[in-house]
Amino acid sequence: MPEPQPPPPRLGGPHPSERVPRAPTLIDALLPIVVLIALLALTISLFGIDATNGPLQVALLLSAAFASLIAFKNGYTVAGVADAAVGGVTSAVGAIFILLAVGSLIGTWNMAGTIPTIVDYGIRLVSPSWFYLTAAVVCALVGMVTGSSWTTAGTLGVAFVGMAKVMGLSDAIAAGAVICGAYFGDKMTPLSETTILVPKLVGGGLAVGTHIRNMFWTAGPALGISLVIFLVLGLNADPDAALSTDAAREALAAAFNISFVNLLPLLLLVLFAILRYPPFLSILGSALFAGVLAPFTQWDAVKAFVDDPSLGPVSTSVHAIFSAMATGFVSHSGVAPIDDLFTRGGMASLLTTIWLVLGALSFAAVMEHAGFLQRLLLPIVSHTRRRGSLIAAVNASGIGLNVIAGDQYVADVLPSRMFRGEFAERGLAPQVLSRAVEDSGTVTSVLVPWNTCGAYISGVLGVATASYLPFCFFNLLSPLLDMTYGFLGFKVPKATEPWGDVEPTAPPAQPAPG
Repeated sequence: MPEPQPPPPRLGGPHPSERVPRAPTLIDALLPIVVLIALLALTISLFGIDATNGPLQVALLLSAAFASLIAFKNGYTVAGVADAAVGGVTSAVGAIFILLAVGSLIGTWNMAGTIPTIVDYGIRLVSPSWFYLTAAVVCALVGMVTGSSWTTAGTLGVAFVGMAKVMGLSDAIAAGAVICGAYFGDKMTPLSETTILVPKLVGGGLAVGTHIRNMFWTAGPALGISLVIFLVLGLNADPDAALSTDAAREALAAAFNISFVNLLPLLLLVLFAILRYPPFLSILGSALFAGVLAPFTQWDAVKAFVDDPSLGPVSTSVHAIFSAMATGFVSHSGVAPIDDLFTRGGMASLLTTIWLVLGALSFAAVMEHAGFLQRLLLPIVSHTRRRGSLIAAVNASGIGLNVIAGDQYVADVLPSRMFRGEFAERGLAPQVLSRAVEDSGTVTSVLVPWNTCGAYISGVLGVATASYLPFCFFNLLSPLLDMTYGFLGFKVPKATEPWGDVEPTAPPAQPAPG
């Protein structure tokens, strides 16, 4: 039998699937960023804060398409880029389920009187002068218990913003207080996902407890300064409510049966958090429990919500549960400020936010797959020579990735991995890097409208990111304090032993095909 002959060479070069993609140039990496900034600026200038209702999402998807074209130019296959985009979106599925669960929770908690009861107790017990301070402190404590800034903002945060509106206070400042407290609590507990994740990414044998103790040197002063500012803002507040406090309480009592029993869904959620149940199941379980509770405690409100005399009590109750979870609760008290405040929630109310998350993650996934993000970070890593500038570079990278990639986890993962070699070579302790990553990548994510965290918080609180951003003092101060400590050498410990699991910093390897 004759020996098999090799196939003749193909005309036009190797098959596309056999090509090795070229490493991107700095221009390749910068062009999608320029396009993104231009499109975002255009949508915001044309639509203002309404840009998040669709135009911003279109801008992100167009930017992702442009980044894909640059990737194709460099030899990446259509299938590879498409798989990367799908993978990026897939990484957000857990967050999307939580968003939907929170939407349903807001709807049923309003229907069951949970949020109205919290608002009633709040305006009864908390003076307007102390309101902002109280909101921040309570959310900090709850955040430490639940280990989740998202859960804290989606539950008590909604109630505090509602209280601010009833009391005639600024909902933007209230949202800022909620965010400051929730993010401090999230950072200061070993129950938080990012607090566990970042030490693992940094390596060097860093324990979670060591990481938290070192973070407190920036988080503690940042929260302390924030609380003083909130106290000053509260003492100088000039409440301008459509209803007086007494009138608001009378309207609440007329619309809902105010009782401690209404707080059972909140207590159930806290119990689930302590037992470490998955967030999605915990939130959805509390939402369903509130829906079942509502017909027993708020029958008049449930009947007015369904507004179908042909249905019996059981059918009316089931109809109300599904409607509140799907499209939100509608209050029919007849008092406009009360109805406006508690007509909210439902999974459908957060679909625009989910659209925003999908657009941001699609862009981030293409940028990461094509090596653009690494190409942008490499000069920063390799050109930092001093301790202070190295720590500042980590903070700048975390903030920049929150803006460019639109996802907190990208802003935590990339700097943790890319800077660890430099920190190890300079003899800095691993908790110095982990603190810099958290002070930038974790806490500033909520300040970017198209970031997954910013989109979520804005969606559940009903306050635009641009409105609450100036009052997120904790989130703004954390990276500033970390960079200041880096230049001063304050609380920047040296490594007591080699990191061991860290390779020296090197340029990234040639990307794999597709």
